[in-house]
Amino acid sequence: MKITLTDLGKKYNREWVFRHLNFEISPGDTIAITGHNGSGKSTLLKVLGGYLTPSQGKVTYGDSKEHIQTQFSFAAPYLNLLEEFTLKEHLAFHNKFKKALCSHEEMLALSNLAGAEDKLVKDFSSGMKQRLRLVLAFFYESSLLLLDEPTSNLDQDGTDWYLSMLQKVSDEQTMIIASNQPQEYAGANHIISIENFKQGQ
Repeated sequence: MKITLTDLGKKYNREWVFRHLNFEISPGDTIAITGHNGSGKSTLLKVLGGYLTPSQGKVTYGDSKEHIQTQFSFAAPYLNLLEEFTLKEHLAFHNKFKKALCSHEEMLALSNLAGAEDKLVKDFSSGMKQRLRLVLAFFYESSLLLLDEPTSNLDQDGTDWYLSMLQKVSDEQTMIIASNQPQEYAGANHIISIENFKQGQ
């Protein structure tokens, strides 16, 4: 998916989080958004995903005419899950909107969530919840992956699994990762430092 950022900016009250951001993302690119904690990485990711409206400029997604968010997968530690569902129910519900790339059994085996199928999501540990968010991002069809601090709450095994999944993502899939940890965006071919786009504050 080709994505074009034209004079993009976002401010809260009178303070610019970022401003005058011009960038073109080509299909298959892996983009890292970097910066210190609180610098605006998550805000930029939400604008790119259409979850926040920019204060200036625009984001263009190729020539797509359909509802663009149906083509996205978004994983972040602050995103809510369906806590009253069991894991099995959550996957089945997600399947109504996006095509699974493998069986649910394979997803759970690969993510080390096998055996938790009938457990309520609200009873998951924070690490299990983050694994589930990543399962929903990696194992369902989408042309754009948006990942915000993807290894948050993961132990070393979970981090290793995440890094292995980065290597398996299709070359045709565009990925944007907001992080200040280099290992989380290993292999990125472009880096956007949010610190470079704070003019006009």
